[in-house]
Amino acid sequence: MGPQCPLLVVALASCLLPAPGCIICEPSVVAGLKSLMTDYLPNHLPPEAQESLMKRVEAAVRDFKELPKDDETYMGAVDEPTLQKASWSFLMDLKRIMDTGVEGELFIKELFWMLHLQKESFAQQSAHFLREFYCPNKCGLMLQTLIWCNNCEKEVHACRKSKDCGERQVEVQQMEDMILDCELNWHRASQGLTDYSFYRVWENKTETLVSKGKEPTLAKPMVGPEDAGTYRCELGTVKKSPATIIHFRVKVLPRRIQEEALPQTTTAPGVITTIHQPPYPDKMLKRHLIWLLISGTAVVTAGTATVIFFLRPRKPSRFRFGKGPAQHPQVPNQKITVSKKQ
Repeated sequence: MGPQCPLLVVALASCLLPAPGCIICEPSVVAGLKSLMTDYLPNHLPPEAQESLMKRVEAAVRDFKELPKDDETYMGAVDEPTLQKASWSFLMDLKRIMDTGVEGELFIKELFWMLHLQKESFAQQSAHFLREFYCPNKCGLMLQTLIWCNNCEKEVHACRKSKDCGERQVEVQQMEDMILDCELNWHRASQGLTDYSFYRVWENKTETLVSKGKEPTLAKPMVGPEDAGTYRCELGTVKKSPATIIHFRVKVLPRRIQEEALPQTTTAPGVITTIHQPPYPDKMLKRHLIWLLISGTAVVTAGTATVIFFLRPRKPSRFRFGKGPAQHPQVPNQKITVSKKQ
């Protein structure tokens, strides 16, 4: 390129100063274009064509902000996650072209076709941002940081809606824990929020501060009838104004009874009988099982002993009379006389 190379690099670098256009507001995109200018173009494009090419690229990237403005597709600003996603897509396509090593006119055609597709992709991402992430709060004051494409400035946008986010009915049994949750799904995405404050509202409209801090919940263990009533939760902001206000109407129910009723059975037309299950059915079942086990064991043992007693072999009986060895009684010999008839 000769001695004109440093002057050309300076001239091309002046084209890459941050300019309006959303995509080029991201520093990583500026670094990617600078790499295209200093690392790729010198070996793939004649020197006299490099400066004009970079000016056209800069104009094309700046043209990203020239989209039709309406309430559904583009409002001239996006949030930081949307900008980062669009920038990442742009850099991936630019790297893909540079990795192919294409040169000359073919390189220029592919580069500007990629810029055209990326502009369409940015328009789709901007529309998705408006549908899903722009001022997602249904109530309250949300402070959302946006990046404006006309000047690349970050500004806090106030999404103002009714601060009253309604009333919630809470029922809790006596002697159980009460938990009041004041967090809404957009609170963590909002800027400039401070503390959650919970107040007890009395019948005479006076209030007593119950708790204040970063936790969005109020927990009270083992509530009693005196805890029933109205509570108010307020989320503060750095501007000294509340972001959201939520009321809770707490009803304390009677203490939970251990005895549980079985399903109702109908004994006659129009007559409903409720069978009550005795308390602690598990313990009673265990007692019955143990009693049956003991009874069964006793019956089996007795039956086994009886069978053994009757089936064992027996010895012949001997009779003893007085001392000495046992003698069997003997029948005395008798003489039988047979008489002859005279």
